Amino acid sequence: MAMPKSLTMGRIAVAKFAIGQVIRHRSYNIRGMVFDVDPHYTETEFTHAMLLVDPQQRRDQPFYYLFADHEQTPFVAYVSEQSLEPDSSNEPIQHPNVEAMFVRDDCGVYRWRGQVMN
Repeated sequence: MAMPKSLTMGRIAVAKFAIGQVIRHRSYNIRGMVFDVDPHYTETEFTHAMLLVDPQQRRDQPFYYLFADHEQTPFVAYVSEQSLEPDSSNEPIQHPNVEAMFVRDDCGVYRWRGQVMN
């Protein structure tokens, strides 16, 4: 399934990646699954520094919350769209929160489990 290119319509950004999509960071060896998206940067400067978002990146692009699958320890990341690309490995994401919120189908696509969780 092809994903639409990122578009900007006025001041509203349209996300390139979908909830449940597995992506890869362009610079770091990190894979993750999108579980939320902001149309533009909305984190505080404190969180920004903690999550190591490059301060030189445009803030008017979509930013994604990811369940990051990292060899040492899984974590939640907040990453700009320009830093991400689709992952074609078809490998499952190893993060403890994924199974609680999503189910992976036979095609490797993650979908909400159908229940709202706090």
